[in-house]
Amino acid sequence: MRASLIQIAVNPGESPDARRLRAAALVREQSDADLVVLPELWPVGAFAYASFVDEAEPLEGPTYRAMSEAARAAGVWLHAGSIVERDPDGLLYNTSLVFSPDGEAAAVYRKIHRFGFDKGEATLMAAGAELVTVALPAATLGLATCYDLRFPELFRALVDAGAQLLVVPAGWPERRRAHWTLLAQARAVENQSYVLACGSAGTHAGVQQAGHSIVVDPWGEVLAEAGADEEVLTVDLDPALVARTRDQFPALKDRRLGLALPGR
Repeated sequence: MRASLIQIAVNPGESPDARRLRAAALVREQSDADLVVLPELWPVGAFAYASFVDEAEPLEGPTYRAMSEAARAAGVWLHAGSIVERDPDGLLYNTSLVFSPDGEAAAVYRKIHRFGFDKGEATLMAAGAELVTVALPAATLGLATCYDLRFPELFRALVDAGAQLLVVPAGWPERRRAHWTLLAQARAVENQSYVLACGSAGTHAGVQQAGHSIVVDPWGEVLAEAGADEEVLTVDLDPALVARTRDQFPALKDRRLGLALPGR
């Protein structure tokens, strides 16, 4: 299974419409991949809070249409990163979109953990509430977004739901890049799963992005890591390694907390 992570640069000098066209072209170039992944909130910028209301779009808005067409043209499964979604009630969500190779919507995930504490995303957006997995022919994806990476219980629940590849689009800041790498490896090791973490490059709203998209195997080994600038990170994965790892080192079977214990 071949995965390509498109670490697209998000800079204020490029309009969201122009970036949609450019991202769609980059997706079309990945026709030799099985799965393509884009970062979090790449149309507007994860820290561009002041633009969220103006740039919010309906679920099946311009990004949805552009990414659906790109997935179909390339013949790939596409995790199109996330958008600022405005739902029919006017609520904003940080919403991830996944498309099948025929361009059909395969999954929608609304980010559960919102970043910002008492400002930004945490105050502007509503929280999602549903775990989402997507069954591809070769493996099952578990979906999370950026700040979700700091909450291990979400990833354990995704594994319990059958996930073998944990996909994390992000707009992670450079000033906390060490946490990005550490947490991606931790989530891989503790869940004995692949982690595909796709960040953005560039600077938006004055916040330099970390870049350094990373692919980690179920043993915690880094298979590939991008640099700081825009690039496409492509890696070949062996989904069967997940089952072999869990067989050879069956730590997940020794779980006690969070499970129904005998006699309870």
